[in-house]
Amino acid sequence: MSLAHPADRSGVVIIGSVTADVTTFSQRLPARGETILGDEFTLMLGGKGANQAVAAGRSGARTSFVGCVGDDLFHDLVVNGLSDAGVDLAHLRTVPGPTGIAHIRVDSSAQNDIVMVPLANAALSTEQIDTALAALSSTTSVLLTQLETPSALTAHITARGREHGMTVILDPAPAAPLPAEVWSSIDIVTPNETEATLISGIEVTDADSAERAGRWFLEQGVGAAVITLAGQGSCVVTADGSTVVPPFPVEAVDTTAAGDAYAGYLGAALANGSTLTDAVRLATAAGALTVTKQGASPSLPLRVEVDAFLAARESAPVAN
Repeated sequence: MSLAHPADRSGVVIIGSVTADVTTFSQRLPARGETILGDEFTLMLGGKGANQAVAAGRSGARTSFVGCVGDDLFHDLVVNGLSDAGVDLAHLRTVPGPTGIAHIRVDSSAQNDIVMVPLANAALSTEQIDTALAALSSTTSVLLTQLETPSALTAHITARGREHGMTVILDPAPAAPLPAEVWSSIDIVTPNETEATLISGIEVTDADSAERAGRWFLEQGVGAAVITLAGQGSCVVTADGSTVVPPFPVEAVDTTAAGDAYAGYLGAALANGSTLTDAVRLATAAGALTVTKQGASPSLPLRVEVDAFLAARESAPVAN
């Protein structure tokens, strides 16, 4: 499956959430009602939308972000973090009140749990989306969105992206029910195994069950499904068949933004004219590199790092 676009439309637009991430690191996560001592604390840019924008920007793609930030003390953290990644902020709107917050807890095995409070993200409007997409339509071919913004807007975002001739990618996280008509305006859906299970009703545990879930998405009207299976790689399902793109084993430190690195690099590669399978391979490498570092946005790799990682894996001797 190839989704090539003219060079003058090689941009990516991300519509989504932005947060200040408050992250604690400890040997284990506390039980209900328990207080434990942690090892480290960080405060940095986050949010699935912002993370995906940073990833796309660091990949070298021309990247724009559409979202809302508060006028509080976290405003500059957000603006500086996105700007440093080369992201165009012409359509980032500052609204009265606090910026979105994510409280993340990470244990020594790199597993995490997250509580996200939308706050300013709830101010994202149809008018803001329409203005941004109209302005970007001549230079942008790929739209990425997620479900941390108001769910009522998802149908509007995907429909407008389709109207502007963009390849619409939905990262359905956090998993939530969507109106049936939304699926037909989505070109590629990228759930992990948990999200695919919750949305499709098909328990996803391996490549075979991922393919069945992928077929469910196609039956709803989606163009292609890319289901990520952590250590088992990704199952790419299209009308032409299914392919498993293998993982890149690494030693994980923090898995927080791996899915966002994956999504950002996937969208950037497709906007640059890559085939879906090649884009998934690049995204897989970006996600693998991300889990080797702590934090959300700081762990998102540069394109030169991803290229070096892939080159090293390709030149490594094959084990007998």
